[in-house]
Amino acid sequence: MRAIIRFTAASLLSVWTAASACAQTPADQYPQRAVKFVLPFGPGSGSDIAARLIAEKLQTKWGKAVVVEPRPGGDGLIAINAFTAARDDHTLLFASTASFIVHPYTLQSKPPYDMDRDLVPIVRAVDSGLAVALSTGSGASTLQEFVDLARKNPGKLNVAGGAGLAELTVRAFVIEQKLDVTIVPYRDIIQAGVDLAENRIQLVSASLSLPMPHVQVGKVKVAAIAAPGRTPLAPEIPSAPEAGFATLGYESTVGLYGPPGMSLELRKRIAADVIEALKDPVVTKRLFNAGMAVNAQGPEELAETVSRQKAATARLADILGVKAKN
Repeated sequence: MRAIIRFTAASLLSVWTAASACAQTPADQYPQRAVKFVLPFGPGSGSDIAARLIAEKLQTKWGKAVVVEPRPGGDGLIAINAFTAARDDHTLLFASTASFIVHPYTLQSKPPYDMDRDLVPIVRAVDSGLAVALSTGSGASTLQEFVDLARKNPGKLNVAGGAGLAELTVRAFVIEQKLDVTIVPYRDIIQAGVDLAENRIQLVSASLSLPMPHVQVGKVKVAAIAAPGRTPLAPEIPSAPEAGFATLGYESTVGLYGPPGMSLELRKRIAADVIEALKDPVVTKRLFNAGMAVNAQGPEELAETVSRQKAATARLADILGVKAKN
């Protein structure tokens, strides 16, 4: 009886594997039904704006619905788990590398997915315009002034970072500068913009689009761009390394990922359509106004970018004394 059960289980596994292989849609027949973009950030975020602009263009080109589904929370895991559970080449993950690349270092246990196996690169779409912003109500207008203020007022200031890499860099910054501040967690970083404007928190590292409405009314100042160098989105603002705080300078790329087994041919087909959508000057301008810089590249380039950012994150983890959970 046991031999029969083992044979039956093996047979079912073979059938399932074959069915999974057959489920991969040929590139020239894609899409066959509605496509879903799952996002780790909430409505109104830079990634959400980019996803909706791209989805609108693809929907017109493909003749099929392209649905954007924000699933914020859980340090990005809610969205990633929804994506990996679907196992469907019509359900794609539209995410910033900053939202998942830190999971081996920030989760309490081994991540429930394999970054290299389960997130198959399709297309690099845009680069997040990332910023370190200060509440003008705090009295600090530069990063050095913030550091001085925090040292004079131990335990009284609050800081925050967007889920993932932004939060990790804020933690490393706090450790390097030996600051006694409270790091405030947010389920959805959008709320941090409001709290920053009201001086409930004094520093936030997040998408450039988050503080801009409050900058315009004088309640927030962008002290530095959280990137290795300046951004064309705000060329007048120094990068964090220029301001003397290299730890806060990190790269974040927003791209589209598919499930395991998705063919390179199909990924290149989708990438070509996304890149075409991003060439529209109207889309480019709207993304620029939302703090996103178009940097459209194919699956191989996105894979190289992820690899480079993984190495940079490992160096950041060393500052924190954190080991990857593999």
